[in-house]
Amino acid sequence: MPVHAFIDESVRDQRYLLCMTLVAPAQLAPSRRELNALLLPGARELHFKKEKEPRRRLLIDRIAALEATATIYLGSCTRKTEENTRQKCLERAVTDLLAKSAHRLVLDSRDHRDIHDRKTLQRALGYRPSKTELTYEHLNSTSEPLLWISDAAGWCFGAGGDWRRRATPLIESIVEV
Repeated sequence: MPVHAFIDESVRDQRYLLCMTLVAPAQLAPSRRELNALLLPGARELHFKKEKEPRRRLLIDRIAALEATATIYLGSCTRKTEENTRQKCLERAVTDLLAKSAHRLVLDSRDHRDIHDRKTLQRALGYRPSKTELTYEHLNSTSEPLLWISDAAGWCFGAGGDWRRRATPLIESIVEV
């Protein structure tokens, strides 16, 4: 069955974490409803870094219960090599998506830096038959709630300890790049 993928990133202690969440088509609408129900009045998105600790615990417990799986792609980086590491992680993620016959990839927009992702995606998909049927786009996290899953899983994995434990039901695999 084709899946939809949602990518966000986190950087911790010279480690680049690209988190890719997979959601089956039948779970797209129910998952979006669940995530939107977690918003505080007046909020437009969930962003784990901005939440207070008690609310983070509630959020990750609810998010980890969704029918979704996440893969964390890890790479070492410095401030100067961060973009290069991201592109290596993204290229590996695309290879994995093609193996899963993914249908759609949504990346959290980084505005003017999205061009780097587009070049990597074009290169990665260019080596494949043109009938991969994988489409991709960059969106702001305010317009796609399913990006919030990747944000939460990546933040919790990077934080380690109890946060990583809470995200464990969601995280299917960890890939060193």
